Amino acid sequence: MAAPAGYRLTLSSDFDDPSLPGWLPFHLPQWSTREQAAARWSTGNGVLTLRIDPDQAPWCPELDGHTRVSSVQTGVRSGPVGSADGQHRFSPYAVVREEQPEQWLCTPTYGYIETRMRAVTHPTAMVALWMIGIEREPHESAELCIAEIFGKHVTHGSARIGSGLHPFDDPGIKDEFTERTHEMNTRDFHLYAADWTPDHVDFFVDDVLTSRVHQAPDYPMQLMLGLYEFSGEITEPVTVEIDHVRVYEPELGAVT
Repeated sequence: MAAPAGYRLTLSSDFDDPSLPGWLPFHLPQWSTREQAAARWSTGNGVLTLRIDPDQAPWCPELDGHTRVSSVQTGVRSGPVGSADGQHRFSPYAVVREEQPEQWLCTPTYGYIETRMRAVTHPTAMVALWMIGIEREPHESAELCIAEIFGKHVTHGSARIGSGLHPFDDPGIKDEFTERTHEMNTRDFHLYAADWTPDHVDFFVDDVLTSRVHQAPDYPMQLMLGLYEFSGEITEPVTVEIDHVRVYEPELGAVT
């Protein structure tokens, strides 16, 4: 699509380049290591395929059990090894195991964020495009979930799609997350998007407004695009395909 009025295109990932520009191919490596949290992925024909294989180890077994992840993200940072200073500290027991230098590839404050992807169909897996604060300050930690789809909630004619906000350590955000069943074949490619403004976030499926939350984070956030498998017992690879991700940021003075 063309840039929405008042916005400029700042990230356009059509996944034609096998070097995956604009993305870092690991999941929250500060709480694990880059090696252990590395994504398994490939590109071809303009599609990013995320994959979890039967032999893939859990990304952080001490704190996240059997969960295996193939995820890419657009930024990273942490404090020193042994500290609790890192983005999306998902457990109170998490400490930095591998220090991460700051690397910011796409960290908008407000914007229109869109992906075109298939839903994962495996019953113990989930695919999501979400955002987390870069946490220059501890409160800058909310999660903005654009689309979250569990394979167990997908049929040939419908799927339950989650979207909304989670506060984590941001006292200015209240938990406001909804799951809605959509009558559509999410095994095909569909568009999922969010329009993030200073006072609300609108969520869309195939350009149709599905929900609005009347609050919004007011700090930079990075993108997280991931495939997750929770059982640790698969016998064949689990995959999901993403056609594109685009980020449109507000032109100077255009945010309202």
